[in-house]
Amino acid sequence: MKSTKKETVLITGGAGFIGHAIVEHLLETTDFDIISLDRLDTSGCLDRLHDVFEKNPQWRKRTQVVWHDLKAPLSTHVIHKLGEVNYILHLAAGSHVNRSIKYPLEFVMDNVVGTCNLLNYAIAECESLKLFLYFSTDEVFGPAPAGVTFKEDDRYNARNPYAATKAAAEELCNAYANTYGLPAIVTHTMNAYGPRQHLEKFIPIVIKKLQNDETITIHSDKSGTKSSSRRYLFSRDVAEAVRFLMFTHTAGEKYNVCADIETDNLTLAKMIAEIMGKELKFKLEYPEDSRPGNDFRYSVCGDKLNEMGWKQRVNLREGLEETIRWYLDNPTWGDS
Repeated sequence: MKSTKKETVLITGGAGFIGHAIVEHLLETTDFDIISLDRLDTSGCLDRLHDVFEKNPQWRKRTQVVWHDLKAPLSTHVIHKLGEVNYILHLAAGSHVNRSIKYPLEFVMDNVVGTCNLLNYAIAECESLKLFLYFSTDEVFGPAPAGVTFKEDDRYNARNPYAATKAAAEELCNAYANTYGLPAIVTHTMNAYGPRQHLEKFIPIVIKKLQNDETITIHSDKSGTKSSSRRYLFSRDVAEAVRFLMFTHTAGEKYNVCADIETDNLTLAKMIAEIMGKELKFKLEYPEDSRPGNDFRYSVCGDKLNEMGWKQRVNLREGLEETIRWYLDNPTWGDS
């Protein structure tokens, strides 16, 4: 259902992979004006937004891009450019686990200090704010034992600096909700994929290596016989979950956003190879040395959001077919 009221949504990291998918979905399904607050580093890429605007040039008129690095408080100049904001969707973050292991303080600054600066802006400047949505990760729960899916309020067990900083930022959001009455919610999102994802991520890696007839390394358990598993959710479904929560939520709550089906990475790679008509060459590798802080299995329970009325619309094969088609049609994307 389209909204009839003209409002403004501030999306931090709107030029990022998930951020741009949310920008596109909100432009398509609402009348909202969109502001993307981004520092446009390796994660944020304006090419993503340019692609979105090519679908509908009129969307460009409803979208503003404002440069700012959230490690610094928002300046008077930036606050003036933002104007009145009704929704804040906070996605901007350092998210590369390996980099967080090498540079943990960088992630504290990006994910904890950056979130604090945005929260301070929200309580001081956003009188008409209806929602502050903090986009967190399933990794805050740590590894899931076989048969276990974590619910929203289960105990956290962050096992790498990235996950720890996301958990810390969640606690800041909760504190600001309790202390200042900020209408904040938190999402835990699992393994989004789709067009325009950074080439360092698993699915783009598999597509690229299959194109080049290269061997794919797949993380395994200690026995080296079973591959790690995740719940992969298509980016458009993630965007729809965010839109759903903008209108259907309880302030102070947390919501898991995940696919219905868990898939191990070897099965996933085989499915991609089958769709592409390629032979899969792979090796299973226990990542204890190559990637410390890696967890074999993540899994969260999506029942809460499903019972509220949100449903996954794109199954894994459909999403992979669309994703593969996009990468094959855009072979040089992300190379520069």
